[in-house]
Amino acid sequence: MRSHLLNGLTAEHYRRSVSEGVERVAEKLVAVERPFTGVAVDELAPRIDAVDLDRPLGDTAAVLDELEEVYLKDAVYFHHPRYLAHLNCPVVIPAVLGEAVLSAVNSSLDTWDQSAGGTLIERKLIDWTAGRIGLGPAADGVFTSGGSQSNLQALLLAREEAKSHDPARLRVLASEIGHFSVQKSAKLLGLGEDAVVTVPVDRDKRMRTVALARELERCRGEGLVPMAVVATAGTTDFGSIDPLPEIAGLCERYGVWLHVDAAYGCGLLASRKYRHRIDGIERADSVTVDYHKSFFQPVSSSAVLVRDGATLRHATYHADYLNPRRMVRERIPNQVDKSLQTTRRFDALKLWLTLRTMGADGIGELFDEVCDLAVSGWRLLAADPRFHVVVEPSLSTLVFRFVPAAVTDPAEIDRANLHARKALFDSGEAVVAGTKVGGRHYLKFTLLNPETTPADIAAVLELIAGHAEQYLGESLDRAS
Repeated sequence: MRSHLLNGLTAEHYRRSVSEGVERVAEKLVAVERPFTGVAVDELAPRIDAVDLDRPLGDTAAVLDELEEVYLKDAVYFHHPRYLAHLNCPVVIPAVLGEAVLSAVNSSLDTWDQSAGGTLIERKLIDWTAGRIGLGPAADGVFTSGGSQSNLQALLLAREEAKSHDPARLRVLASEIGHFSVQKSAKLLGLGEDAVVTVPVDRDKRMRTVALARELERCRGEGLVPMAVVATAGTTDFGSIDPLPEIAGLCERYGVWLHVDAAYGCGLLASRKYRHRIDGIERADSVTVDYHKSFFQPVSSSAVLVRDGATLRHATYHADYLNPRRMVRERIPNQVDKSLQTTRRFDALKLWLTLRTMGADGIGELFDEVCDLAVSGWRLLAADPRFHVVVEPSLSTLVFRFVPAAVTDPAEIDRANLHARKALFDSGEAVVAGTKVGGRHYLKFTLLNPETTPADIAAVLELIAGHAEQYLGESLDRAS
C-alpha cells in the first residue's frame, strides 16, 4: 500500500492519477448541457449505499468510473450559465491550480515549522486585503473556513473587548435580514437568547440608521451594553449594502465595535467601477470577506480582518507542544496565535496564484460583469407584468415572484412559485433559489457567473412562468 503514498518514489503514479482525474473533470465541463440532471435522492442514494467501502477497487481508472456514477454524472455544476441559485461562483483556473498544489504539499498553516513560506504568503494577502479595505497600519487578520467562522471570531473579539460588563447585558445589533450566523455566533458565545437585537430595513433592504440610533439609545437607557453592531455589505437574499458611513458614525458616537459582514460584497474591493458602494468599510473594527464568493475562488477561501491586530490576542492560547510563549519573544510567526482553528489548509495559495496571474483588476472586472448582468435582469423583470421584483440590485442578486393577473389568492401564488422552483430543479434545465419576503414565497437569482447572459435570464423566466402556469391550470381543473 506504500505505492499510494505521495513521495519522490511515487511521483509518476501521482502525475498519472491526477492527470486521469483532471481529464475526467475536463470532459464533464465540456459535456454538461444542464446545471443539474434532475436526479432524485431516492434514485441516487441506492447507488452510493451499494458501494462497499471495505472492498477497494485498487485501480484509479475503476475508481473514477465509479465516481462518475455516484458523483460526477449528477453533480450540480456551478460553471453552467443557468445555475442561478446560491452564492456559489464558477472558479478561476489559477485558483484550481493552487488547490492542486496545496493539497499535494499539504502544509498546515497553524505554525511556522509546518508551513514556512505559506505563513508569509497568507500574511501578505491579509495585509493586501486590509489595505484594499483601508483599515490602517495596525490591521491584521487570518484566513478562515468561511463567513460564519469569520463572523463568530469577530463577535468573540467584540465580546472580549467588552468583557468588563455582565454578559447578560451584552447586545449585538444587526439587520433583520443579516446572516443567520450572527444569531448562531451569539449562542455559541454564551450570550442570552435576546442578545441579538434586529434592526429593521428600509424599502431598499438597507438597515435603517434612525432605527439603529433608537436601539443604541434604548440600550443605554436600560443599562444594556451594545457590544457590536453588525452591518452587512451584501445581504444573502438581496445583495443590499447597509449605509456604512452613517452606521460607522453611530458606532463611533456610542463607542461600539463595528463589524462589517462583507462576505458577499467583498468583490467590490477589486472593482474599479463599483468600489464606492462600500465606502465607509474602512471605519470598521472588523470585516468578514469570502473570497470563495465574489473573488471566484474554490471553497474554502475566506478571512476575518481587524483594524487593531492586538485584538486578535483574544483568540490566542499557547501550548508547549505547538506554539510556546517563547516563540513570541523569538518573533516566530505562528498563525495559530490568531485563529480559532489549529490545523488549517493553505487556502491563501489559491488567491495568491489568482492575483499573480490575473491581477486584482481581472477579478474586479469579472465581478463588475455580474453586477451589470443583474441590472439587465432587473430591467427584464421590471418590464414584465407577470413578475414582481422586490428591489433594484446593489450587487448581483434578484428577488422576484411570479404574479399572474388572473390569480388573486396570495397563498395560491405562493404554491405556484414553489412548484415552479421545484419543477425547474427536477428538470435540471436551471437552478434557482427561493426565500420569503413579507411571509410570502419568492424566487431568487444569484448571478455570479460572467458567462450567464440576459438571454439566459429571459429563458429561465419563461421556464418559471411555464411551470407556474401549468400548476395553476391543473389546480383550477382540480377545483372544478
